[in-house]
Amino acid sequence: MLGNKLFEEFKGALTEQFVLQQLISHTGIKPFYWSADRSSAEVDFVMQINGMVLPLEVKASESLQSKSLRSYYKRYAPKKAFRTSLSGYREEEWLINLPLYAVHSIAEVARRL
Repeated sequence: MLGNKLFEEFKGALTEQFVLQQLISHTGIKPFYWSADRSSAEVDFVMQINGMVLPLEVKASESLQSKSLRSYYKRYAPKKAFRTSLSGYREEEWLINLPLYAVHSIAEVARRL
């Protein structure tokens, strides 16, 4: 009855849940959540792969703005930051964007860093 309106309201939470299930079931990664002490900055998942602590931001659409992820990157200087979204694979100087359908391969991608 509500059509797409219901999905729009919960698509972020549903997408984060999907990513969490993929991380745990396909990679064995035990992700954590990060938030800054004195600001609203937060990163959906922080995980350890091959001794590296890597952040992962989940986007439920193609809107790829992520101030919190950039803030985390500037503060802690991980080797790379990860984002997963509806956008295709893209590697930038500080960031790797994985398509949502490929998030299960994040450990393989991270091991090549």
